[in-house]
Amino acid sequence: MKYLFWVLLSVFLVSCNEDDAYVAIENTFLTVDVPENFPELAYDIEANPPTQLGFELGKKLFYDGKLSSSGFISCGFCHEQSSAFTHHGHQFSHGVNDLEGTRNTPTISNMAFFTEFAWDGATSHLDLFPIIPITNEVEMGETMTGVINKLIADAEYQKEFEMSFEEGGVNAENFLKAISQFMVMMISSNSKYDKYVRNEEGGQLTETEAYGLSVFQQKCASCHATDLFTDGSFRNNGLPPNPQLNDIGRAEVSGSDSDNYKFKVPSLRNVSLTAPYMHDGRFGSLESVLNFYTNGMIASETLDDSLQTEDGLGIALNDEEKEGLLAFFEILTDDTFINDERFSEY
Repeated sequence: MKYLFWVLLSVFLVSCNEDDAYVAIENTFLTVDVPENFPELAYDIEANPPTQLGFELGKKLFYDGKLSSSGFISCGFCHEQSSAFTHHGHQFSHGVNDLEGTRNTPTISNMAFFTEFAWDGATSHLDLFPIIPITNEVEMGETMTGVINKLIADAEYQKEFEMSFEEGGVNAENFLKAISQFMVMMISSNSKYDKYVRNEEGGQLTETEAYGLSVFQQKCASCHATDLFTDGSFRNNGLPPNPQLNDIGRAEVSGSDSDNYKFKVPSLRNVSLTAPYMHDGRFGSLESVLNFYTNGMIASETLDDSLQTEDGLGIALNDEEKEGLLAFFEILTDDTFINDERFSEY
């Protein structure tokens, strides 16, 4: 499905030289393509339809260190395109003054299809998501007021906000809408797997890949559901708590003991690029993740029912099945997405 906005948003007059000559700049709506194998968008496009100038403003903000107290740490610092907008090789997110957080940096892709964000679902609206890292004292360490004041003091940003929004001006609402417009367009849907399910050229699977898909559908797809490869739920997967952190996950947001040690089921798209794994980045390889699900889980009161059987805890996987799954994970890599210049800093 395509969300089409062909109407001209508006025409603005912009000063372009010292003599105050003006030129008209058109700000047109962008097309949001929903892949045929994807569910419907969860984000309300009509409330904040992406435009060319709004998208470009959101991209500029995403890569601007002004959003942090140090002036150096941008969103893109921890969300690198080459690793599917994660911080590859870093166990925890870290930011200002080289401080470290307590959770691994999650991927940013297909955000418009979800309604809850962060490992614990700390926000239920994409527009509010950037507030979490911006105000986190060990990530960007800034306040929203501080960010907006810095942007107001920047003449170039003042013009760009005026051009990007019908009710222009640098303010928190337009700031958050611009970043959302950038993230809404970040759809990853062109892996070999996608070509396979859509019967497109380049989608022919090897025997091992096809076997891995079969194993995945039998043993993993109940949580990593749909072609987003997550059901968006929060679950306790039996990971032994890190005693130095004692991160209780979803319970920090809900306040309910029934949510202890539950974390959002991550998408497996581009998973081969996003090591390390789990909310605390404890596993450096997908092989280690599979070994954990086979024989590393622990029991607890909130352990997900799907991981408990009459034979014990975990997911029974032999070596052949693991080999198949690893091959399957590789075909979830979307080279088009990670090389898409629309999302690149330079």
